[in-house]
Amino acid sequence: MKTSRFTLVLCALMAAGAVLAEDAKEPETGEDVIIATVNGTPYDLDLFRLFFLERLQQNQGENSPALQEQAFNEFMSLVVASQEATRRKLEEDPEVAVAIDLQRMKILSNAALAAMAEEVVPTEEELKKAYEDVKKNATRTEYKARHILVKDEEEAKKVIEELEGGADFGDLAREHSLGPTGKNGGELDWFDANQMVAPFSEAVAGMEVGSFTKSPVQTQFGWHVIELQDSRKAEPPSFEDAEPQLTLLLKRQKISEKLAEMRDGAMVELNEEVVKLKPTDEAAAEESK
Repeated sequence: MKTSRFTLVLCALMAAGAVLAEDAKEPETGEDVIIATVNGTPYDLDLFRLFFLERLQQNQGENSPALQEQAFNEFMSLVVASQEATRRKLEEDPEVAVAIDLQRMKILSNAALAAMAEEVVPTEEELKKAYEDVKKNATRTEYKARHILVKDEEEAKKVIEELEGGADFGDLAREHSLGPTGKNGGELDWFDANQMVAPFSEAVAGMEVGSFTKSPVQTQFGWHVIELQDSRKAEPPSFEDAEPQLTLLLKRQKISEKLAEMRDGAMVELNEEVVKLKPTDEAAAEESK
């Protein structure tokens, strides 16, 4: 196998993406595939695959030969740096040892949670009940509005006077508004109360469609003159559309309950010199006697 002590360049096979191809053939012998041997130590292809998938996620899934080559060189830097740590016997450093233990626990914990999630299958009844809750919470009013944002109250009052005199709202927004929507005549996308700051939402909720605020509305952004163009009741998603997210939600709930049960059932001996427990109400009452 060809080796290099300084520059490690990704081979054409990797640049073409064949290593990560879904139809890549596994060795018939069942032996691990070695991607490289560095200073006499072999490294599995699967190890690099895992490293590359992490880099791919960081790159938002945009794969390319350039990213593969960059990831390969980063992997090789990781290899030689970890070998140097071993040469220096840094695994024996208490801080390093604790960090390794923590990472090991995290990996094992994530693996256990993934295995538990595979075993949890919400019933149709549970999914339907969760969907009914979603429908209740999804019943909300959405608003279509436009606004003019200015620096001070007096300027906002002058804008209102012009509107009362018959001026066009869009023209005034393009002329006076400081916000990014000004160039579009102050137009806002459909929104619900939770998407806007409280004074703005409260003002809109009390308006009639087709009206504008008779008094300026103050927020942390400045002073607003608002026109309510339309309102509607938001429709909840269909059960079919909501089912994947509901399944994940129920899985998380069930796993959380299982973890709480496991914690409660664990045999724990605390070092009370280090861990100070908050007394329960019963224990506090007993202590006060």
